Amino acid sequence: MTQVPPFQNRDQDGAARPDRLQRVPWGAVAVFVITACALAWLIALPLWIMGTKDPAFPVMLGLLASVMMFAPLLATLVVILVMKVPGKGARLRLLGLWPLRPAKRVVWLTVAAIFAPVVVVALSIAVAGILGWVTLDLTGFSGFAETVQASLPEGMSLPLPVGVLIALQFLSIPFGAVFNGLFAVGEEIGWRGWLLPALRPLGVWPALLVSGAIWGLWHSPVILLGYNFGLTDWRGVALMTIGCVFWGVLLGWSRLRSGSVWPAVFGHGALNASAGMAVILAAAGTELNPVLVSPLGAAGWIAVALVTLVLFLTGQFRKEPALAQDR
Repeated sequence: MTQVPPFQNRDQDGAARPDRLQRVPWGAVAVFVITACALAWLIALPLWIMGTKDPAFPVMLGLLASVMMFAPLLATLVVILVMKVPGKGARLRLLGLWPLRPAKRVVWLTVAAIFAPVVVVALSIAVAGILGWVTLDLTGFSGFAETVQASLPEGMSLPLPVGVLIALQFLSIPFGAVFNGLFAVGEEIGWRGWLLPALRPLGVWPALLVSGAIWGLWHSPVILLGYNFGLTDWRGVALMTIGCVFWGVLLGWSRLRSGSVWPAVFGHGALNASAGMAVILAAAGTELNPVLVSPLGAAGWIAVALVTLVLFLTGQFRKEPALAQDR
């Protein structure tokens, strides 16, 4: 069967496709972005009131950052239910929630999304090691052993050999990806479920880059409190925005390639679950600079750029499910 050309808004019979918008609904996009950002600031407001020096701040930061992930979902409900974008009959299909067709592609890309970010994060750590941004210990795992030992009561030794502890850490990542997906769905229904398809009439790259930039800027309420990079000014926001643009390309590609939002949901969950992998692999005494070493930092940008280049050169950004497969 002939593949439908990328971003074609009509099927072979000339009828409007239910999974496409004919043009960018700029009014709805503005309402979506303003609502998502306003809700994010509102949810983060208690953190700004209490301040970073409050003993309860770390716990509240983790809690409210998780709650904040549902702001894009609420913004999506606003544009769908109030502004009727898209119309009632096309909502689940446009958002990529249902039906799961072509089923084989959706399932396999969702499974791949649980593991692929782990590989990309590992690649970013390798890049950081090669460039001298981090010293790795891949045999004794001294940094991880030191961290675990410090968390134990004085005089108590490691409960298991460090190799076994490392294996358990890696085995837990896929389960963490699925668990984190329960929270990531709040973001992904907004970013890759509604916003990316809404911007898709602009073309593949403008839609991916603009949606990624909005995703990054949306994190400002917590980034300006030192979240992720330990920076409390425009530099942290800029770093987060760049990181989200890079990762947004991969998550957005999984959305467009599958025709479903679920690969992006679990890919986002896997990214969050594997974000601390550098702590496991670093040598004892190594100071990890998140600006350079984290998946959203410079090493992550390089790793994602390499993966994106491979996908681009193999024509993967030009492939999307044909509508006929939904019939």
